Amino acid sequence: MDAAAFFVPLLVVAVFAAAAAPAPASAARAFFVFGDSLVDNGNNNYLITTARADAPPYGIDFPTHQATGRFSNGLNIPDIISEHLGAEPALPYLSPQLRGEKLLVGANFASAGVGILNDTGVQFVNIIRIGDQLQYFREYQRKLRALVGEEQAKRLVNGALVLITLGGNDFVNNYYLVPMSVRSRQFAIQDYVPFIISEYKKILARLYELGARRVIVTGTGPLGCVPAELALHSRGGECAAELTRAVDLYNPQLVSMVHGLNRELGADVFVTANTYRMNFDYINNPQNYGFTNVQVACCGQGPYNGIGLCTAASNVCEDREAFAFWDAFHPTEKANRIVVGQFMHGSTDYMHPMNLSTILAVDEERL
Repeated sequence: MDAAAFFVPLLVVAVFAAAAAPAPASAARAFFVFGDSLVDNGNNNYLITTARADAPPYGIDFPTHQATGRFSNGLNIPDIISEHLGAEPALPYLSPQLRGEKLLVGANFASAGVGILNDTGVQFVNIIRIGDQLQYFREYQRKLRALVGEEQAKRLVNGALVLITLGGNDFVNNYYLVPMSVRSRQFAIQDYVPFIISEYKKILARLYELGARRVIVTGTGPLGCVPAELALHSRGGECAAELTRAVDLYNPQLVSMVHGLNRELGADVFVTANTYRMNFDYINNPQNYGFTNVQVACCGQGPYNGIGLCTAASNVCEDREAFAFWDAFHPTEKANRIVVGQFMHGSTDYMHPMNLSTILAVDEERL
């Protein structure tokens, strides 16, 4: 499935909103979401693709106890950020309900399976690649201008929170998808990483051109430690060495690229989030976070419940609070809450140059 999930690119671009206290949706800042399955909340439901999460047991702990297209037992990262913003979750862009006043809340453009590169996730066939997500953002802005006028639309977009999660699939569902993949024959891993970083910079620059003005970019988590990779490559529970090496190359180069982009723009538009450390903290010390299992997925089958998809025929754990992974790639709601907690309140070791709570306070003073 979409490996970019749990630890995957948390590449979150966040263009921040002001109000951490609950407020009417019209008063909260808008929230836009781009990326992969870590943040997709239902766009793929409307597509003919295998990268879907619209059937039980997905959503077993969602407020409606129904599968919504989120790759989680319950809420995902955008949902939890929306809670902190005092807003309702932004609807999937492909949802027919996204019209009228709902446009003021924002929109979720994410699509499970996508990556930085257009050839990432080709096995999923019909997904919304990142270039198309950005094109939909332009289309959304046309609809918004028709609703509220040019000036108010520009103000809403410039002040919104934008979340973009990319990167992990470019390893799991591209470079390392099969032995001797096209990209692995084209690049050694130490050359592939700078290539995708350079392509990602173009995406972030385009997002800025489209109006994003405060952006959090999170790196990938420990990709080699997800149940799917343990099932394939681990004998004694150790994380997969090749993917671990790839992540160790990728994250520092991502941080360097983001800081360079800020220098070019002359402002701290982009904020880096150390999601590797956020995730590894509870993998390395599960008892400190109330987890009893950080290797086996709650839902799945085979070693580590890491083989195949999470379906109605899969093993499903009873206590989701005790598991860090929901399926072979994706986190439980509890793990998502730990990560968002660090977005909000983490030190500069986790969020640089400042965390989301500080940014919200700073931006509120400017309004």
